[in-house]
Amino acid sequence: MEKNVLNTDLTGKVCVVTGAGGAICSMFSKTLAAAGGKVAVLDLNEEAAQKVVDEITAEGGTAKAYKANVLDRAVMDQVHEQILADFGPCDVLINGAGGNNPRATTDNEFHFEAKDIENCKTFFDLDKDGVEFVFALNWLGTLIPSQVFAPDMIDRNGNILNIASMNAYTPLTKIPAYSGAKAAIVNFTQWLATYFAQSGIRVNAIAPGFLVGNQNRSLLFNEDGTPTARTGKILAGTPMGRFGDPEELTGAVLFLINNDAASFITGVCIPIDGGFSAYSGV
Repeated sequence: MEKNVLNTDLTGKVCVVTGAGGAICSMFSKTLAAAGGKVAVLDLNEEAAQKVVDEITAEGGTAKAYKANVLDRAVMDQVHEQILADFGPCDVLINGAGGNNPRATTDNEFHFEAKDIENCKTFFDLDKDGVEFVFALNWLGTLIPSQVFAPDMIDRNGNILNIASMNAYTPLTKIPAYSGAKAAIVNFTQWLATYFAQSGIRVNAIAPGFLVGNQNRSLLFNEDGTPTARTGKILAGTPMGRFGDPEELTGAVLFLINNDAASFITGVCIPIDGGFSAYSGV
């Protein structure tokens, strides 16, 4: 089980995590369970969700897997009813579903490079459907679960935690759709926090910096395992000089959903990036 560094007590609390079959949100699910929460593990990949549940229950935690498409309101309403029957009303929602898509990614960082890259996919070649998918997955994939589960939390000291990115503050090259979508998540976090400020729901976000995962591994490392030029740029721009570990996100998560430690905190987004967003490069 993940270590609870803040002693956040979620005993009896129902915690819903979307995108929970992935590396980061599966870790969040385990952390919430270790803190005593009853965790609803939601993912489009039911097998991946069940694997997380099996790991949680093997450690004595309480969890159940649910196949869920965060872009389908009818499906999410049905999953909500199942969770109500299994665990009760939601206390904590982590909107973890999100990601990028190759169709919304350029091959070149700068326009002038295209002439030197064979079959280069430039800004002008970005696929409209790919861009729409990225915005839908990140933006609507946060809005719809919030619409579905927030009614449970009204006047009950509930928490919604969204997952942004440090590229929400300064967009990264090659990934305009993902950068824009994550910027929208920060804005939506502020909007939703204001909307629910006097209704007993706090809404915050974290902005992870550079972690190595399945989605970005090919951008960071060559097939032979050597670092790419992009990795060199990232580490040169990160004052701590290394990639982050997923476990280094959990402290902020436990802090923000702690109704004692963070009772007057809503509408914030905490960068967890080794200083990347603070560094000017000189």
